[in-house]
Amino acid sequence: MAFLSATLNRVKPSPTVALTGLVGELRAAGRDIISLGAGEPDFPTPENIREAAKYAIDAGHTRYTAVDGIPELKSAISQKFLRENGLAYDASEITVGTGGKQVLYNALMATLNPGDVVLIPAPYWVSFPDLVLLAGGTPVVLPAGPDNNFRITPEQLEAAITPKTKWLIFNSPSNPTGAGYSPKALKELTDVLERHPHVWVLSDDMYEHIAFPGFEFSTPAQIAPALKDRTLTLNGVSKAYAMTGWRIGYAGGPKHLIEAMRKIQSQSTSNPCSISQWAAVEALNGPQDFIPANVQTFLRRRDLIVAGLNAAPGIDCPVPDGAFYVYPSIKGCIGKTSSNGTLIDTDETFCKALLEQEGVAVVFGAAFGLSPAFRVSYATSDEALKEAASRIQRFCKGLT
Repeated sequence: MAFLSATLNRVKPSPTVALTGLVGELRAAGRDIISLGAGEPDFPTPENIREAAKYAIDAGHTRYTAVDGIPELKSAISQKFLRENGLAYDASEITVGTGGKQVLYNALMATLNPGDVVLIPAPYWVSFPDLVLLAGGTPVVLPAGPDNNFRITPEQLEAAITPKTKWLIFNSPSNPTGAGYSPKALKELTDVLERHPHVWVLSDDMYEHIAFPGFEFSTPAQIAPALKDRTLTLNGVSKAYAMTGWRIGYAGGPKHLIEAMRKIQSQSTSNPCSISQWAAVEALNGPQDFIPANVQTFLRRRDLIVAGLNAAPGIDCPVPDGAFYVYPSIKGCIGKTSSNGTLIDTDETFCKALLEQEGVAVVFGAAFGLSPAFRVSYATSDEALKEAASRIQRFCKGLT
């Protein structure tokens, strides 16, 4: 349609958001659907955080704020970075956005020109390549399959860097695989990056606190201080604090980059919700003891769903290091036919047939850049996971 922008043709709608909408429609039509698609904790936002928001309303904190965050929240973020990551950022080096996605959008819009390349390991969060395209850049995907535990190698990274490379987008623990980079593995990558001073690093640390025994979280600027001046360290309150709907993401980075991102935000959304900002202050400064308890729940669910999926013929499900996702391969199912006559020729076909026949909603692997696989979010009840695993096993047993 000539009326619409050509930019629109460079991007596609988020598959995960689309799945959420479809699940709602099917449930409204009376279908019994188990949704394992949404990437959000099923825990309530902690009471102290909810109370801080109520207090903010009653105290009149309901007006415009500074474009990229109130001083109190920037101070809390600064303390968090120093306390947990050994990174020193002052207020001028911190930005707050309406979720991590806006922070990422601002960074790419502020820095990319036509021809600039952004390296993205795959499987990747569905929005990474589309946001690069939206900003006029070129995403270059670095495949990282299960044979290397979904991690790129330093040799891969070295070979992919060219004079046009502007950013590496890094995510550990990962959405969609839950795979993480140990400090040693991360050091091998940062050693490569130190040899290429024109390449910037965007580290998505959103799942920092959802890390399981045996995995030690670290972030690039922490491992390689020499990279700090060209690293944007992104985080938020959505996952660890069960605050997805509050829409607060933040990042620390060089002052000149933060200023450029502020300019973008000033002409788009302006400030994040004032009430959510005050709630985030309490989240970062308040008690943190509920986080390990939530991680233990996720650990139990991880083991439950991994065992359930590995009991399904044709599925191979690796054990993740963190986050609340698994990314099972369905290589053993491709080429077979479902009990209702559907040829399973792709992971998208598999997921559509699974939803139609068994009422289990998962996201197909092609959406994350690596097939044949699908993503499961196990941020739901044990009962739902057990029933979903049973239905998936039944579906796979019916493939011939």
